[in-house]
Amino acid sequence: MTQYSPAELAAKLKDGLLSFPVTAFDADLQIDEAAYRSHLDWQASFDVAGLFAAGGTGEGFSLSPAESSRVVAMAVDVAGTRTPVLASAGGPTYQAVENARAAEAAGAEGLLLLPPYLTECDQEGLLAHVDAVCAATNIAVIVYNRANAIYGADTVAALAERHPNFIGFKDATGDIEAVTRVVAKNGDRLFYLGGLPTAETFALPMLQLGMSTYSSAMYNFVPEFALEFYADVRRQDRAAVTEKLNRFVLPYLEIRDRVKGYGVSIVKGGLKAVGRDAGSVRPPLQDLTERDLADLADLIDAAGIRPGSAALQNA
Repeated sequence: MTQYSPAELAAKLKDGLLSFPVTAFDADLQIDEAAYRSHLDWQASFDVAGLFAAGGTGEGFSLSPAESSRVVAMAVDVAGTRTPVLASAGGPTYQAVENARAAEAAGAEGLLLLPPYLTECDQEGLLAHVDAVCAATNIAVIVYNRANAIYGADTVAALAERHPNFIGFKDATGDIEAVTRVVAKNGDRLFYLGGLPTAETFALPMLQLGMSTYSSAMYNFVPEFALEFYADVRRQDRAAVTEKLNRFVLPYLEIRDRVKGYGVSIVKGGLKAVGRDAGSVRPPLQDLTERDLADLADLIDAAGIRPGSAALQNA
């Protein structure tokens, strides 16, 4: 049973940092329950507003429906009393509906609706897709605006009018005009969150568009730094944000951009670098090379952001 109504969940999520925990795998690339539970416990020990299980950083695209349900259930069990846990739904409409029902049964507070698999979509098809998912569950639904699922402002407004459990719009396009249209059309009916890769890079300008929060992948391995960065963004402290971008985020991007798919791999690499190994990524992703992992570890130390470090505690 959920602790929040959809409206209450939106109010909770919009004013705090969000993150997507990695899914821990063992040497055979099977779910490592002990490691995953340990990671969730650590992630929920900080003041994070919500955790999205089996999402993009959690390699939800490589999990079977049964695995996804198991991952969400574990997240609810470990973290659900401390912070809202949301699930993900993806693939074709019928699979997304199945994911949504399984998420509700597992006790998730809501879900992020990922783009449909492979096929191109127009607005009428996207409307029907989200309609079906929202109607299949009572928990909150957030749409992810990216790839082949680009929602027009009128489509978003129609969904908001039809479904009280439709609460949020996450953007990974960075299309300022299109996002402005969505926000202007829908106002406070929804909350808006940034979802561009390494969202810290875009957090301050996107705040001006009405996106009061974003999902931080680096929170997985440097949670204290990620929370400090978010606080700087919300204060609109441009000098502090710029300093942190130069000290860690922009050099981090240089490592991330060395190989396609490193956007997820570098997060698991970060956990290895700080001594909280969550295993390898599943194909088609690939782990960081030894050199890239060493560079990341050196960067974390040079930036003074290793979890629990004296530099962080004295900041």
